[in-house]
Amino acid sequence: MITTILIDDEPLARDIVKHYLSDFPEIEIVAECNDGFEGLKAIAAFRPDFIFLDIQMPKINGFEMLELVENPPAVIFTTAFDEFAIKAFEVNAVDYLLKPIEQERFVQAMQRLPAKLKQPELTQDLLETASLSPLQHHRVVVKNNGVIKIIAVTDINYLEADDDHVKLSTTEGIFYKNKTMSFFEKTLDSEQFIRIHRSYLINLAQVTKIELKEKDSYIVLLKSDIWLPVSKTGYVKLKAALGL
Repeated sequence: MITTILIDDEPLARDIVKHYLSDFPEIEIVAECNDGFEGLKAIAAFRPDFIFLDIQMPKINGFEMLELVENPPAVIFTTAFDEFAIKAFEVNAVDYLLKPIEQERFVQAMQRLPAKLKQPELTQDLLETASLSPLQHHRVVVKNNGVIKIIAVTDINYLEADDDHVKLSTTEGIFYKNKTMSFFEKTLDSEQFIRIHRSYLINLAQVTKIELKEKDSYIVLLKSDIWLPVSKTGYVKLKAALGL
């Protein structure tokens, strides 16, 4: 049997998928979930071969849920949100089904499934592409000691490279995300977050002072009373952002 989980906050949408799956006896539905939090628990418990996943859901969206899954399964998206779907999903997802889902289109997705199940690494590629979606630009979702935390980007003071993670210094404390600095530099608003150093991205709204430390070497003071180094390239970017 091939196992799957339905993750969608619309019961009717799940019912349609279940109805269409009745023609595929080799597929077993092991769980149904109303939101991303339930989806995370179900994926950890059942480790399905693939999932049907809505994008726009309450609490955390489908992209954010996938980021928190260790070794995420293959994905068929079921969504009414098509603005970003074609670009992000044509190559990297098993498929994406726009609501209302038509049965003929559903069958096409299922025909693609066997080949895509052999390429689980595509889900990580999908997340990299999906990071460019406007859905991902206003908050960061992290898991801290098993607790999921949603951080508004306006609450981030600065980001710091930390081995294979990025440390987020926020108004509520320190959190870590398994991403790269270049990922955040690409996805955060470039008018709000400035790469001042290869190891630091800062929230421009947090800057209170820039000082010359030594010849051609500067440091910046944030409202949180943290001094950070500024590289030559970073100083040029910072001056331009501040209109200096």
